[in-house]
Amino acid sequence: MHEIDENPRETAVGRDVAGASEPTRLERLLFRLEAQHRCLNWAFGEIAGRSGPVLELGLGHGRTFDHMRRHLPGRDIFVFDREIDCFPDCTPDAEHLILGKLSDTLPEARYRFGGKAVLVNSDVGTYDEAINAEIAEVVSGALPALLAPGAIVLSDLPLTLSNAKAVPLPHAVRSERYFVYRSL
Repeated sequence: MHEIDENPRETAVGRDVAGASEPTRLERLLFRLEAQHRCLNWAFGEIAGRSGPVLELGLGHGRTFDHMRRHLPGRDIFVFDREIDCFPDCTPDAEHLILGKLSDTLPEARYRFGGKAVLVNSDVGTYDEAINAEIAEVVSGALPALLAPGAIVLSDLPLTLSNAKAVPLPHAVRSERYFVYRSL
């Protein structure tokens, strides 16, 4: 029989560790992914029965894209990223992949998706606050032109969207880990 060591330096996720008030990078990643997963699953229900494309800002390794295509079968999911760095089986086809800097590709997307997107997942944040502020400004400025009325926007960064309002997070999502908006 093993005894549990109550050493305060080895406490459970989410509790204070040796007086530290900030979560570790591993914990922040865990909390963000948990929040993203719950927000996505909630959003799938919100857009059920609505037509229109889904936009994924930031392909990364393709895990979120894979989750979205599995839960939104038959839906057009368009992915924006500056380069392909994902698992081969999580790479969108050429028609659904838009490569380049968001500051270039997102404003141009208004000609293709203007007023049509019913769900946008923006997962483009970094650990650099200055870069995050720049990215959030680009996304906040370009995204409103792409959104259908009542569209859902999920983001790992806080956004200022001219035609959307923040909505309460789904149940059990930690605040300030993910942000949810609905277009007007």
